Amino acid sequence: MTDTESTHDASAASAPTAVAVLTHVVRSIVDDPEAVVVETSANRGKVRLEVRVGPGDLGRVIGRRGRTAQSIRTVVRAAATRDDVEVDVDFAD
Repeated sequence: MTDTESTHDASAASAPTAVAVLTHVVRSIVDDPEAVVVETSANRGKVRLEVRVGPGDLGRVIGRRGRTAQSIRTVVRAAATRDDVEVDVDFAD
């Protein structure tokens, strides 16, 4: 794990593919890829992935009418099937 990814518990170990895909996709979209932070936590039997980006980049990640964010969620959920877990992706300010 890099210093820009933080983990609150063992959830990242249970969804390494989903975390890697999410980190890669979001870093590809934003202007400041070094500011991307993915935090993981267990939440009601699912792994919750919370993405934080640099100032001004949240709009890029969410996209028009949330289409980009929804597409990211779809891709990450598909990647999580490799890890045999369900994930929720949240985008935080």
